[in-house]
Amino acid sequence: MIELRHLRTLVALKESGSLAAAAKKRFVTQSALSHQIKELETRINSPIFIRKSKPLSFTQEGIRLVQLAEEILPRVTEIEQVLKRGVPTQRQQLTVAIECHSCVRWLMPVMEQFRQRHPGAELNLSSRHLFNAIHALENEELDLVLTPDPAPSHRIAYQHLFDYEMKLVVSSDHPLADKPFVTPQDLAGQPLLSYPVKLERLDLYRHFLEPAGVLPGEQKTCDLTMMLLQRIACQEGIAALPSWSVSEAQGLSLKTVRLGQEGMMRPMFGAYHRSATNASLIQSLLTLLNDHQRNR
Repeated sequence: MIELRHLRTLVALKESGSLAAAAKKRFVTQSALSHQIKELETRINSPIFIRKSKPLSFTQEGIRLVQLAEEILPRVTEIEQVLKRGVPTQRQQLTVAIECHSCVRWLMPVMEQFRQRHPGAELNLSSRHLFNAIHALENEELDLVLTPDPAPSHRIAYQHLFDYEMKLVVSSDHPLADKPFVTPQDLAGQPLLSYPVKLERLDLYRHFLEPAGVLPGEQKTCDLTMMLLQRIACQEGIAALPSWSVSEAQGLSLKTVRLGQEGMMRPMFGAYHRSATNASLIQSLLTLLNDHQRNR
């Protein structure tokens, strides 16, 4: 039988365009994803996609299965939410934390939408667990964590929400400003502006500089996005920020540059307890977050 996990994998393949990216989206290893695809192909006695095609190209059978997935999965989610809303013991409180300094800007209007949809529910945004939010979630101090860094756990479920691009932000007069993209070597010794986070936790360092064996210059920290952008414009240093952060830079002389020829994409996940008693509220907020990002 074709199972829901197969359909979710097909949607991930279509959205990401490669096995490696789809595995990341489904939070499984590439080997496990390949095994699942082979299992499905055995069941339907036909290949699902054309091997070594770039971008990934589905066969006719694969296209029909993707269409099936796009019809069925939203309906399954809808029915699940309806059923969960009918549970009388449902908690009407939701405490959320986010492991991203610059995400608060787009989270606030989504929270307002949530409050309008659930006027009887109490929604709180916690700032106490910025650096240990997943640990607090496991200890049931939080109900939902928005994070780009999922950590395997039997108790915690991770739902992929969307991917976003990190970009290098520099002054318009910076020597790197007119490059179509930068390499790690371009940033060697460059003064680095960031939120008050250790260098080892910064995406720019972990996913771009460190794998290439490159060290930046002095790290300077700043709490507020607007102040960070102003300091970049004053040529105090460079920074890597999500593309939405630069929308706050109105009137500042700044430019954004891709990190690497393909750009540096990062995922955003919603993490929550598998046994949450306020599951319908969690899913409602996650759906609003998805819709908000899709319409940006």
